[in-house]
Amino acid sequence: MRAPAPKPDVPRNEQALTLRSYAQGAVFAEQVGSAPPEALFLHGWGRDRHDMLHLARGFDSLVPDLPGFGASPPPEGVAGGAEYAAEMSQVLEEAGVAAPVVVVAHSFGGRVAVCLASARPDLVGALVLCGVPLLRLGARKKPSLGYRAVRAGHRLGIVSDARLERWKQARGSADYKSASGVMRDILTKAVNETYEAELAGVLCPVAFVWGADDSAAPAAIVSDACGLVAGPVTVDIVDGAGHDIHRQHPELLVLRARELLEKIRS
Repeated sequence: MRAPAPKPDVPRNEQALTLRSYAQGAVFAEQVGSAPPEALFLHGWGRDRHDMLHLARGFDSLVPDLPGFGASPPPEGVAGGAEYAAEMSQVLEEAGVAAPVVVVAHSFGGRVAVCLASARPDLVGALVLCGVPLLRLGARKKPSLGYRAVRAGHRLGIVSDARLERWKQARGSADYKSASGVMRDILTKAVNETYEAELAGVLCPVAFVWGADDSAAPAAIVSDACGLVAGPVTVDIVDGAGHDIHRQHPELLVLRARELLEKIRS
């Protein structure tokens, strides 16, 4: 369905924020309000916890820097959605969650959230997802003939590391160009993942909140994802909103999170 964005006030509180270390220093997270947390907020690629803090105020919540962003160091090896989810499950356990939480997640954070909800239904009571590239639409494009030739030459020792890097920098996405080391490998792994099996394992309620003009994760993903999720779903596709709907219409995400929190408490 297409819904105009409602405009209730975004709940806020004046409680102090506290940055804490979890998982033996692998993850740093802001604690908003009181412990134990009732909500977890996960940011997208290239962002950090500050991109979600405006949503978290008004909830007793955790807002982590995902590994490799903000204050959290990069993973030691290449990690995908499942590995990031395992880190988040450890964070929630160390935070002493008393009941399953609502996870509000944008983009890359949503990849992690779906894996977490599927693997640990004891920790996740509901999801609010926005702008998440959960599924691949259409046939996967092959790399260009030119890139395949350069890559083959690199494997044979004909093309230098520097030339291969220049080729990637000239043709890669902005995220790819800005990533380096293990984070570039993690990005490559993430963009090649799809989450059909994980969506089918999600038993909790899911709210999809999407921008109709999202070009990074087109709204067509939502209808396909809804058909896979085992639990109940609600959908808001907002005209005029794009990939950063969590910043354009934060009140809508807060509203859906609050509704789901009340539902899992009852």
